[in-house]
Parts: sequence; structure tokens; C-alpha cells
Amino acid sequence: MKQNKYDNHPFFQAYAEMDRSKKGLEAAGEWHILKEMLPEFKGKKVLDLGCGFGWHSRYAREQGAESVIGTDISERMLARAIKMTHDSGIVYLHQAIEDMDFTKGSMDIVISSLALHYIESFSRICEKINTVLKPGGSFVFSVEHPIFTARKEQDWIYDHTGKNPIYWPVDNYQVEGKREASFLNETVIKYHRTVSTFMNDLIQAGFDILRVEESVPSKDMLEKIPDMKHELRRPMFLMIAAEKKDVKISKPKEI
Repeated sequence: MKQNKYDNHPFFQAYAEMDRSKKGLEAAGEWHILKEMLPEFKGKKVLDLGCGFGWHSRYAREQGAESVIGTDISERMLARAIKMTHDSGIVYLHQAIEDMDFTKGSMDIVISSLALHYIESFSRICEKINTVLKPGGSFVFSVEHPIFTARKEQDWIYDHTGKNPIYWPVDNYQVEGKREASFLNETVIKYHRTVSTFMNDLIQAGFDILRVEESVPSKDMLEKIPDMKHELRRPMFLMIAAEKKDVKISKPKEI
């Protein structure tokens, strides 16, 4: 299923008011970890899947990427990305992630931020990304953590006041598939899969997993935003850096 909530005007406006939408990467709680997982961009061709407002696309160019293609299913997202971008080295395409169709081995790096939990088949996307990447190419992405997506409610259990979180419940963790979750006061379809599924799908598609991280707020955010202390109680995001296997053809033995 290809879902596009972001072209719904009220939903888009609510998203545009989020700190990470207005202030960019530094306002994203996971960014201080994710940026350390990214490869060297200098001289590389980059594909940014589910690029949104284009923050990661612009970052890649700032770090020396030769070119960046950012794709998104939302025309509103792309219009905002184009408005915020003044760089001929970045091209934005109106395209669903599932419809990705680029030349084999045409990319050095594929990145994706908080988009792949909206995709029904992660394994199929991994296969497509592996095909698009050159041998030794990098795939780095973030998704909502399976602890976060396991229940459709995606929320704390609160005390009698309804304000103070007591604990984060986990249920149906091993039951993968569709979740009708509430986000920005709208019902949004996400797909829950376990940590092991994320990792095994990558391995089966021909990737080596280089690093796995779970989000934790930075010291700076903990000091500036008191409620961020609750983000120490459970991870909201999962981040994985992988590399396409550099398959070398061995020479036949001399007889």
C-alpha cells in the first residue's frame, strides 16, 4: 500500500509545525547519533528515499556529495523541499519508495530517514536498494523502533492524572504487519517488524551490517527540554548502517 497523508492539507500543516520540520536536523532527537553513522559523502552519488523537506539531501551536498536525488510521494513535501533548496546538485523526484527504479549500480549511498516503517515489504526495498548501489555502497536509515511500533496505540500508560507516564507497554511484538496508529490526530498506517527482521532482511538482500543504534537524547536536549528525560526509558528510533557486499570474481585456478 502506498500511503500519502502528507498531501492532506491539515496533516501537512501539523507536520510543518513540528520542531524538526522548522529547525531541521539539529532539532531531530536522533540526529546526533545518525550523523555519526553516515559514510563519507565527498564525491559520492546519493539517493535520499522519503526525503521530506530535503534536510538530509542538503546535508549530503554540504558534506561534498557530487549529486543527490531526493524522492518523496508527497507533492507538498517536495514543493517545500524545492523552496528551501538552492543547489543545482540536488534533484527532487515525485516518486513512492516502492516505485524506485534507478540504473543498476548507479548510486554510492542510499539514505532514508523515518520513512521505511510506512513500507509494507522491507525485504523488497532492501533488494531494490542493493541493486541500485555500487558494490561496497552504503545504506543508512532510521525507522521507528519496533518497541514503539508494536502496539497501534504507540503511547505510554499514564497515571490517574493522565499526564505522567508510568511505563511504556509492549505487546504483540512478534506479530508483524499493519498497525493503524494515530499521528498528528490522524490515523496513519505503519508496518511493524522486529529488530531481527530488519537485520535479517538486510543480510538476505546482500548487505553487511556495520552498525546498529537505538535513539537516546543528547545531553544538550536533556538540558533544554525537561520532558526528553522520558526518552531514556525506551528508544523511539532504530538506526542501521549497512554496506553492499563487494563481491569479487575469483580467477580460475591454473591447471
